[in-house]
Parts: sequence; C-alpha cells; structure tokens
Amino acid sequence: MTRRTAARRVSTSTGASAAALVVAASLALAGCGDSGSGSDSSEPELSVGSVYMPQPVSDSMAAGFLVVANAGGSDDMLSSVTSDIAGEVTLHTTSGQSMTEVKNLDVPGHGKLVLESGGNHLMFEKLKRKPKEGDKVSLELHFTKSGPMKVEMPVKSPTYRPTATTKSSLQSSTQSSSTSHH
Repeated sequence: MTRRTAARRVSTSTGASAAALVVAASLALAGCGDSGSGSDSSEPELSVGSVYMPQPVSDSMAAGFLVVANAGGSDDMLSSVTSDIAGEVTLHTTSGQSMTEVKNLDVPGHGKLVLESGGNHLMFEKLKRKPKEGDKVSLELHFTKSGPMKVEMPVKSPTYRPTATTKSSLQSSTQSSSTSHH
C-alpha cells in the first residue's frame, strides 16, 4: 500500500465515520422530540385561557368569553357548556349586529376558538344568582371528541376589556382561570 492509497483509505473511512455519526445524531435528536407536545398528534389537545365574564347588568343573563387552543392535529367542536350559575348556557356567533345561537363551534386542529366580545361568545341564561365582580363561576365545557373540561371563570368589572387575545395572552393566563386537557 502506497502512502497515497493509505491516506485515501483513512480519508474515506474518516468521511464514512463522520457521515455515520451525523446520521446517528440526527436519529437520536429525532427521538428526543416531545411526543406530548401535540405538534404531530392526530388527536385534539385542548387548553383553555383568557377566561372571563363581565359582571352582568341584567339579573337574568350574562355573557362569557374564553379561548380554546388546540395543539393537536385533529379538529374538535365545542358542543355545549353547563354551569352551576345558569339554567342554560348557549353558544352564539355574531355577524354585524346579528347574534345567532348555534349548536356547536369549531376548534380547529393547530388553531383556536376565540370567544370574545362582539364575536363568538357564551350566553348564561336563566341566572340562578347574579355574579358580582371578584366572584368565580364554575363551568364545564363539552366537546364532540375530547372529554369535558372544568373551568373557573372570574367575574370582571362590567366594562372590562382584555388586551388582544393572542397566543402570548393565552399562555400568560393565570392558573386559576385556565385548564388544559390532553
């Protein structure tokens, strides 16, 4: 074996070893992914934040707002809501000046359902008692695919308006007013 052939063999075997190391490292890193993150999940992975109810001015009804985020790859639907404070909780959409009751609201995969003033929202009807600022209202959200989620909804001032319901405000919601379900 000449010096040149030996150098070529060393170079080739070093290159092959380096390539094998890169492939092994890539596979190891791929295996380190958090399978619970929901990014590749085909099931809905729901969490709730930005939850509040403005103190109602009426003795018989109130509105409620929240954001349902879905980190999973599959769509879900909010199909009903129950609460200890109301005889009935209904789902509504708003278009222009028209409010319409609906049977369910979509929670898209890798997306979110935003219930906000002037848009989609909850209506608490036949109030059993009128909630006051500082109270917390218990409710349970029911979905077509995911299990029910219990949520504590803080009652804010009648004029309360949250900052924009963005991803960061959803993540910074307080523990007492947010819930997650996988």
